[in-house]
Amino acid sequence: MTDSLTQIYDRKVEAGDLRPDAGQRAVMPLFQPIRDWLDKPAPKPGRLQGWLGRAKPAPAPGLYLWGGVGRGKSMLMDLFVANLGDVPRRRVHFHAFMQEIHAGLHAARQRGVEDALAPVADNVADDLRLLAFDEMQITDITDAMIVGRLFERLMERGVAIVTTSNRVPDDLYKDGLNRALFLPFIAFLKERMVVHEIRSETDYRQERLAGAPVWFSPVDAAAREQMTQIWDDLTGHDPGQPLHLPLKGREVVVPRAHNGVGRGRFWDFCGQALGPADYLALAQALRVLMIEDIPHLSASNYNEAKRFVTLIDTLYEGRVRLIASAAATPERLYTEGEGLFEFDRTVSRLYEMQAEGWGA
Repeated sequence: MTDSLTQIYDRKVEAGDLRPDAGQRAVMPLFQPIRDWLDKPAPKPGRLQGWLGRAKPAPAPGLYLWGGVGRGKSMLMDLFVANLGDVPRRRVHFHAFMQEIHAGLHAARQRGVEDALAPVADNVADDLRLLAFDEMQITDITDAMIVGRLFERLMERGVAIVTTSNRVPDDLYKDGLNRALFLPFIAFLKERMVVHEIRSETDYRQERLAGAPVWFSPVDAAAREQMTQIWDDLTGHDPGQPLHLPLKGREVVVPRAHNGVGRGRFWDFCGQALGPADYLALAQALRVLMIEDIPHLSASNYNEAKRFVTLIDTLYEGRVRLIASAAATPERLYTEGEGLFEFDRTVSRLYEMQAEGWGA
């Protein structure tokens, strides 16, 4: 690893792959010490060290990169991860990773393991030297109760952690149940990880959508192609992975998600018994939601229509960018049946959400 990350960033700017951005460039030197640390042989902690009186290896470094939506956090993290040579690493959405941890905990408890977190964390540490988390948010109390011990054990085992978030650490799990028990983890983050706010002047995600249509009707081949083009532009042609959001013993599933962008059909979000709490979890986890195949709404699908109204209200309040394909324009979606009057507000919001510059 000869060229520094700043030099790599500058070359991409010179090649026209990136726009010059002082806020983004200022982040690259923060990644460099982690890259240098990973370039050295992995520490090999073991029981002999304690017997021989040797000091334990220093814990792995970490970086917590936060800032507004569309500032390039995920892109910068991907640039860092892509330039690590053969270092064993994993780049994963935070919610997806936590789902795996919960599954591992359940399996360990089934085997009667008393401290289930230890072997689960050790299994991760055995295979990796870097974990790169995208879109870190804490919305579930089960995550809040284990994430502190998980991060601490991983870093003690020599796993460097880099994470992006839309929230400053002090706002993680804000107003959450038993939040006082979570506060030590916030202190841990600020003590053990470099915390940096990216202050790019440009919202690149909004810029990609600026002036572009975000509501496509009717649902036909052209609409599907346009939706796919927007997805590819926002995700860099990543196919996306299912995103599972745990919520009070169940889970909300986004069929495809990448870098805070989610995509699914109307029936994925409104065809099952989901409510305000479920949609709030979606709004907290995503900054852009692409909903495909919204049908005509009427008394024949009244329950689905009610859920759609609730979903739009939640996305609106959360300032989540909506991109949709539908059977008709908003005012022609719901033309008869109970709830028609209430849908007028939804129509108004749908048009407001299409405006250039709308969103977080």
